[in-house]
Amino acid sequence: VQLVESGGASVQPGGSLRLSCAASGYSSSRATMAWFRQAPGKEREGIASIDSDGSTTYADSVKGRFTISTDNSRNTLYLQMDVLKPAGNDLYYCATDNPLIGHAMKKLGIISRLFSFWGQGTQVTVSS
Repeated sequence: VQLVESGGASVQPGGSLRLSCAASGYSSSRATMAWFRQAPGKEREGIASIDSDGSTTYADSVKGRFTISTDNSRNTLYLQMDVLKPAGNDLYYCATDNPLIGHAMKKLGIISRLFSFWGQGTQVTVSS
C-alpha cells in the first residue's frame, strides 16, 4: 500500500488549499480513508474521513470549512480546505484501512490507531 500526499503550501489566513493523496497497491474501492493533521509538538488529529459508500465525517474544528472527497476510481483522495485559520507548520497525512474500522470510528471518532496505512505527510502553513 502506498499513499502519497501533495498540495501542501504556505497560504494566508482565509485562503483555500486542496490537498491530494494518491493511493496505490491495494483495492481502494471499499476502503475507509481519512485525513489527519498534526501540529508541531501535538498529537495527530483526525479531521475528516470518507467511507466506501461516500459517507463523510468531520471534526468539529473543520466542519463547514473542509471537504473530503475522492475521484471516481477512489485512487485519489482530496481535502478541500477553505477559510483556513492561522497555523504553524502543520503536517497533513492521509490514511486508509479496511472498511471494518468504520464500526469503531462511529464509537471512537477518527483516531489514528485505527488506521494501518499512512502517507508521508504534506506541510501546510497558514500565516500572514
